[in-house]
Amino acid sequence: MINILIAEDNVHIRELIKQHLQGEGYTVFEAGDGVEASECLEKQQMHLAIVDVMMPNKDGFQLCQEIRTYYDIPVILLTAKDQLVDKEKGYAVGTDDYLTKPFEPKELSFRIKALLRRYQMVNAEKIVLNDTVIDRKSYEVHSGGKLLMLPMKEFELLSQLASYPDRIFTREELIELIWGSDFEGDDRTVDVHIKRLRERFAKRTDDFSIKTVRGVGYKLEVTKK
Repeated sequence: MINILIAEDNVHIRELIKQHLQGEGYTVFEAGDGVEASECLEKQQMHLAIVDVMMPNKDGFQLCQEIRTYYDIPVILLTAKDQLVDKEKGYAVGTDDYLTKPFEPKELSFRIKALLRRYQMVNAEKIVLNDTVIDRKSYEVHSGGKLLMLPMKEFELLSQLASYPDRIFTREELIELIWGSDFEGDDRTVDVHIKRLRERFAKRTDDFSIKTVRGVGYKLEVTKK
């Protein structure tokens, strides 16, 4: 059974989402603010969180950052705002997706299913991107009919992006995940490694591409075939 947390202070919106998700077969837990949501996360295993940005006591950005720090679950931020600066802040604190109110419940369902599929890839030893296979056990990449042995940091960076297709990672997040919090270099290191990965795969395969999200960071997109 998939457990989904709804953190939303508007009881009518919360009830609408709850009824729709229960109809889809999910188990739903509710929280009226960020503090209640934190308490719920401590008591119950969740598989995904839907988080409103504007909440009392602890807002959605703070809650999202907390989830990203302590829990390995996808987050969808809900907001009435449609400004680039809010989206940038949302992705900076680690949200996986962003939905602006008002929205269709069916669209929310589509995004939930996509995120749950994406997160299932994280625990897999092999990540399959069309004909490209990333083997996290042997640290090998098979692409274009050939075996590639990438430098370790390039391999880890590619694996991180490929584990969460379409999720935007900030440079700061990637530094923390790949190089560690004690890394003394700057975020240009990420740019250099992304450039090398692009050059390695550009003429070899079109199975995927690494996109730059201006002012935010990078994401990997799998080519539809």
